[in-house]
Amino acid sequence: MNQMNHDKRKKIVLALILATIIVIITYLYNNYIKDSEPIAKNGFYFNTVIAIQLNDTTDEALIDDCFALADTYEHYFSRTLEGSDIYQINHADGAPVEVHDETAELIRAGIKYGELSDGSFDITIGALTDLWDIPNNTGDIPDEAAIRKAVDTVDYTQILVEGNSVTMKDPDAKLDLGGIAKGYAADQMKKYLNAHGAHEGFINLGGNVLTLGEKSDGSPYHIGIRKPFSEEGETITAVDVADQSIVTSGRYERYFEKDGHIYHHILDPFTGYPYDNDLNGVTILSDSSMEGDALSTICFALGMEKGMEFIQSMPDVDAIFIDTDNKLHDTRL
Repeated sequence: MNQMNHDKRKKIVLALILATIIVIITYLYNNYIKDSEPIAKNGFYFNTVIAIQLNDTTDEALIDDCFALADTYEHYFSRTLEGSDIYQINHADGAPVEVHDETAELIRAGIKYGELSDGSFDITIGALTDLWDIPNNTGDIPDEAAIRKAVDTVDYTQILVEGNSVTMKDPDAKLDLGGIAKGYAADQMKKYLNAHGAHEGFINLGGNVLTLGEKSDGSPYHIGIRKPFSEEGETITAVDVADQSIVTSGRYERYFEKDGHIYHHILDPFTGYPYDNDLNGVTILSDSSMEGDALSTICFALGMEKGMEFIQSMPDVDAIFIDTDNKLHDTRL
């Protein structure tokens, strides 16, 4: 009888130990293992694929909220979406238009970058953008007279912003915020995610990559930079970043080729033609994605030598220039 009681007690103890182990494993999974699994979603806004991955939360609603932000900004900043703030400005024939706070903020930022670049970056380039229509152009070079007419409308100093009222002094001028809109949206998404407890992961807006903090083990994110004109998406180099933005502008992103010449989407506000210089691309590393957006265009416009000098004069910003031989020139070295 004693042996039977002993065996029974032994089974009860083993069962309790097993139950305890199950409870511990469940707790560890729910609080550590499960939470360490990243969540990720893709969306389509600003005519590009947006990818967001969060590593320190399981709340997918945060990503959905970021997509809702992207949709809101698209309805503010798009020049082609009928009814957007920018669409209304571009079709107001010079009359003042009341816009949302963030639209006015972004236009002011665009004017600032126009001043910083002496007009190499100009958000009134919309008439030229429409004329070339690079994303849909299969090989048609616009007429010289049409190009000159469009160039005459490009002048960021002719934008008047008073509070939330925006007036284009030249009624033929057209705004195009494509050079900073994605960067602005990425910055606002990161701000929202941080405010709601997400501090590890990344936001990718069609090549505008913004990292949240560093990885949980303290290591940086390893972000590849695409090799120019590589059809397979091959990388030419990679950078290690934590809590920073990586933005690239290059002649290989959107272009068409005719008679052996590349016509790309980065247009020169002064000549009306795509920039033709010694660069294939420029990648900017900075704290702000909007800043990286603008500076990558400015540096591409300036070319290798002047672009390098420009970045070296700016605090907390680095750049990798890719010349037309695909050689790298890194301001960090």
